[in-house]
Amino acid sequence: MDYHQIVQSLLVLLSVSTSCQAWGFFSSSSKAVQSPNASPHGASLAEFSVDGLNDEKGMRLLQSAKTRLVGSNSCWRNAYGHLLSGCKDIIATDEKRSRFAWHLSDCFQKDSGRSPFPFCDTKSAMLHCLKQLNDLEHKVYLEFLLETNSICYQLQNQAFKHETERLVNELRNSAQYAQDKLDCIEERTNVVLQNSNQISDSLNAIDIRIHNVDQTTHSLEGYMESLIQHSQTVYKQASDIADSQRELRNGQAMMSDQLKEGITMLDGAYKNLGHQVDNLRNEAIEIENEITKVGITMSSSMNSLKITADDISSKAGASLDKQHQLLEGQSTALEGLRFLTRFQSEALEESRNTLQQLAEYGRKQQEELLKRQEQLQQVHDHLVENSKSILAAQEAFESKQARMFTAVDKLFALHNAMLLESRLIKAFIVYSMSTFVIYMFTSTKQNISCKNKVLYRTVCYILNRSRGSSLHGKRY
Repeated sequence: MDYHQIVQSLLVLLSVSTSCQAWGFFSSSSKAVQSPNASPHGASLAEFSVDGLNDEKGMRLLQSAKTRLVGSNSCWRNAYGHLLSGCKDIIATDEKRSRFAWHLSDCFQKDSGRSPFPFCDTKSAMLHCLKQLNDLEHKVYLEFLLETNSICYQLQNQAFKHETERLVNELRNSAQYAQDKLDCIEERTNVVLQNSNQISDSLNAIDIRIHNVDQTTHSLEGYMESLIQHSQTVYKQASDIADSQRELRNGQAMMSDQLKEGITMLDGAYKNLGHQVDNLRNEAIEIENEITKVGITMSSSMNSLKITADDISSKAGASLDKQHQLLEGQSTALEGLRFLTRFQSEALEESRNTLQQLAEYGRKQQEELLKRQEQLQQVHDHLVENSKSILAAQEAFESKQARMFTAVDKLFALHNAMLLESRLIKAFIVYSMSTFVIYMFTSTKQNISCKNKVLYRTVCYILNRSRGSSLHGKRY
């Protein structure tokens, strides 16, 4: 109910209280009946506190309830057992709260040797059962009703404290878990950055090696071009040498033909000379006389012929020497050609080996580059997976944090509702007790004239206090 309904109900109670009888323990008849052990507990309500464990009266009542719960009396054990197990329903429902206070009051009446409470059906309303009680029994019932409120508020404060501690511990554990996750993410990020730096260094080294290979390839291309030019020059020289060798062979063939012709001519000349000698010998026989005549002429002819034969023999020896020199030059040229061919084959073999080594080195570098690219792709995929897991962990943490904030908001709303309800109950009880005290003090005939003034001022003061407390509780 709201504030105006509370004020209206209080005014109705105030108007009814002027026509009611006095409370039992202030009347003369009830003083003789009242026993010193009429109430085992104080009649004042325990002051509400957020820290329920510091409420001494609530702790004392709760401890007494637990002691009676393990006692041998079945009445107290059943009553307090239902009370401790159903405090949530008792606070929420006035009917159940009144029912448990009825059971506790009945047990107290039985233990104190008084008549028990009349039978109250569980299906009937407590208002009908309360009409059957007298003033003393109604007072006992009110005291146990206040005791029930104190015990239940103490239990709820303990439950609230335990739930708050549990939530705070969960928040702390979640924060620690989030901190550990962030530290792990930071470490993994540092590792990924180090791996990225290493990969960058490796790529730079690979670029440097590729640049060196490129330079080496360019230098080898220049060397191969110069080698090709040198090979072409050697080939041209070999072609010139082959042409010179062919010319030498042709000249040698021509010289051998000329030598054969000269030898043939010399043989013919020798044969002709033999025939002429024979003829001369025959003629000498015939003309012996004329030999002496032509002896000088013949001797001079023989001398000239001998000189001619010596010239022919010297020319033939010079031709043979030149032929030997030609053969030696040809053999030297052949050896040079063989050396050039061998050098060319060695150069080609060396260039072939160099090209094979370069091809093998390029293939190895390409394979290594492909492996590095695969490793880089794997590291990139791993980094993407880690980023996804980090995002998932962050989303889970945000959802948990939102749920925790929602739970904390609900706890604060519950706390504010409990605080407001406790303030309203306190205001109602203080108002009732103040009305009762004022009524008792002004019920005599001497004070009947100032009764209405004092009562009106007190009611206005209490209403202002209760309104201020309610507004303060709402603002809180």
